[in-house]
Amino acid sequence: MARKWILGAAVLVCLSGPVWSGDAVKNPLTESETWNDLRGDVVGDAPIGSAETLLSIDAPYRAHDAATVPIVLRQTDGAATISAATVVIDENPAPVAAVFGFTPAMGMLDFEFRVRVNQYSNVRVIAETPKGLHMAGRFVKASGGCSAPATKDPELALASMGKMKLRSFDGAAQMSTARREAQIMIRHPNYSGLQRDQITQLFIPAHFIDHMEVWQGEELLFTMDGGISISENPVFRFAYNDNGAATLTVKATDTDGNSFERDLPKSVSG
Repeated sequence: MARKWILGAAVLVCLSGPVWSGDAVKNPLTESETWNDLRGDVVGDAPIGSAETLLSIDAPYRAHDAATVPIVLRQTDGAATISAATVVIDENPAPVAAVFGFTPAMGMLDFEFRVRVNQYSNVRVIAETPKGLHMAGRFVKASGGCSAPATKDPELALASMGKMKLRSFDGAAQMSTARREAQIMIRHPNYSGLQRDQITQLFIPAHFIDHMEVWQGEELLFTMDGGISISENPVFRFAYNDNGAATLTVKATDTDGNSFERDLPKSVSG
């Protein structure tokens, strides 16, 4: 998967008007002019099949907040292996929102995160499996998510940057006592490069988490290579197979060269 669409468009001027209208995407392989332009940069010449029997996507048809649009991925074929998922928001300035990598320790994929949606857009998830690529999609009505003002004063946001919190949920989507669900919250402004300082009205330089790993003891659960479309103060909720380790460890880096690492006890309940 090419990374240039993750980072390469962070300084583009944000467009605000809708460019597409219609119903939710029913056929995730339905092509659009935008996707035709993007496809080669995202997957090259690789064939893409339908993810209809592999994976479902939940996303609001009309987003309540364009800067924090929830996306939920749920695996529907228990016999399949999903090793990675590329999230593409067609009409965003940097269309590839993130590339997630998943290990077998995740079990059946049940994964939620939040993104910025800048204009009415198809949101695509391209799942990588041993049998090739498979795509599912939803249409989301939202505008201005990339340029929406940050919720905190820049100085306060930087002061709390890197703080993390874990919530563990008992009995969540469990097929056995070894199945658990967790939510990880990371303090980071994830500036898109398209937001203005509310005092100076100058653009705030892009500054976001570009890589993250979540470990369960010595066992890797998932990774993320992210861009400007991941929301401020990223939140990830996911199910996983409990291996008995006492903590989940989060390791992250950002585009300013900062590194963050925290051991989060699983015993904390939500």
